[in-house]
Amino acid sequence: MSNLLRMRADLIIIGGGTGGCAAALAALKTGKTVIMTEETDWIGGQLTSQAVPPDEHPWIEEFGCTRSYRTFRESVRCYYKRCFPLAESVDRDRPFNPGRANVSAIAHEPRAALAVLRDTLAPYIHSGKLEILYGFRIQRADASEDTVRTLTVVRPETGEEIELEAPYYLDATEEGDVLPVAGVDYVTGAESAADTGEPHALQGDADPGDMQAFTYVFAMDHVEGENHTIPKPAQYEFWKSYKAEFWPDNQLSWAGLVPHTLEPVRYCLFPDGKSFSLWNYRRVIDKEQFAEGTFVSDITLVNWPANDYWLGSIIDVSPEERTKHLENAKQLSLSLLYWMQTEAPRPDGGRGYPGLRLRGDVVGTRDGLAKSPYIRESRRIRAEFTVVEQHLSPEFQAGPAAMDYFDSVGVGCYRIDLHPSTALRTYIDVSSLPFQIPLGSLLPAKMNNLLPAAKNIGTTHITNGCYRLHPVEWNIGEAAGYLAAFCLERGVKPREVRQRPELLAAYQAVLADAGVQMKWPKVHAV
Repeated sequence: MSNLLRMRADLIIIGGGTGGCAAALAALKTGKTVIMTEETDWIGGQLTSQAVPPDEHPWIEEFGCTRSYRTFRESVRCYYKRCFPLAESVDRDRPFNPGRANVSAIAHEPRAALAVLRDTLAPYIHSGKLEILYGFRIQRADASEDTVRTLTVVRPETGEEIELEAPYYLDATEEGDVLPVAGVDYVTGAESAADTGEPHALQGDADPGDMQAFTYVFAMDHVEGENHTIPKPAQYEFWKSYKAEFWPDNQLSWAGLVPHTLEPVRYCLFPDGKSFSLWNYRRVIDKEQFAEGTFVSDITLVNWPANDYWLGSIIDVSPEERTKHLENAKQLSLSLLYWMQTEAPRPDGGRGYPGLRLRGDVVGTRDGLAKSPYIRESRRIRAEFTVVEQHLSPEFQAGPAAMDYFDSVGVGCYRIDLHPSTALRTYIDVSSLPFQIPLGSLLPAKMNNLLPAAKNIGTTHITNGCYRLHPVEWNIGEAAGYLAAFCLERGVKPREVRQRPELLAAYQAVLADAGVQMKWPKVHAV
């Protein structure tokens, strides 16, 4: 331990995902020094290492996100316009959507988001204000009396440890990994309706192990006339025959459910004018928008119902259990690809699309799967204020927006969208009003100098379903970064900011100056 490296900054951020990057940027803009860790070699989280293009609300081009998030989006567009020859048919006056996906107004490659995030943070890295420790994860904490004194991170491949010290710490990990290590009270899984009063919460006892499916996303294109069939995955026979009781057919099929009605639906791979095209669903490159020859094919990301993994949780389980479920999820995604290449029914009566090509370069890996699984549900702090379904539902809120919080630090909007869960429960997908992010949901009930900065805020299993999306996580991280900086400058604790009206007004003024929207105009439920 005598050779333990020690580092200090104004702010330590564990986790370099979407929220972590936004938090770092906010603190750095105020002149603070930041150390941020990232388990992979890509910052950006769900935007990059998890390979999920932004899920956003219908008004995102005009309002409903922070200024810095909108700058990120415009920078992605500029990246493509600057670096790629576009087709003459592209309307330069309209917002450019590289993939023209069904699900996103700015569907783009993970590596494009990575390039933009690196460029955005580059001035602070070069000036020495920001240091990013790649390949490190949380190991232990020195914490007591509601205060974290140090956090120690480790690089698993080498065993190298670094002790990190700062006045404030942010947990921006994908699974809320700092919370158990630092002794922060937290919740996992599905709460009981008896405890939360939520109409769609679990009837009966709470189930801490009941969490949304996670997914190993992969990228692929299609080269007609070529054979890119991968070796048969080890678990292929299992996944080929697996069928959940709530699913209309085998998981490896063109069958699915409409999430909000649970009616069976048929998919197709390429558009056929009859069924919903999965190819266009999360397409990140539409080759027709680029000069001829730039891309040999469209590129699409496979984050579909067929590769959602719900047979076990990876949070608060043994290392062996975690490893098993991560490997099973990888096998599911590879089995889906192999099924599509070899056995998937085609409209012409044939079987398989051998021209489907796994594109590991798009996600930065050799095995072709995203660097990290897409995590929909994290550990969540026991907060000073917890957002519940009644705050968001048009059945409980009479106005055009969700509950108006006096301590709002941002806004978001998405349906309450829960994928099938590890308790083998089907979708929960219900309407939600445009909502605010209350400061109270960012404040642990007991800890004084550790804040959540991702999906680990004070929501429930139900409300996490709409607070987990990209612009909301960005807003959460940004608010946490500015809050830590504000508390450092004023010499106050985060909970004091919420409790004292003059401090709250001053902090909200900081957010407003930074372009953080805290109220919604009159819009409608989604």
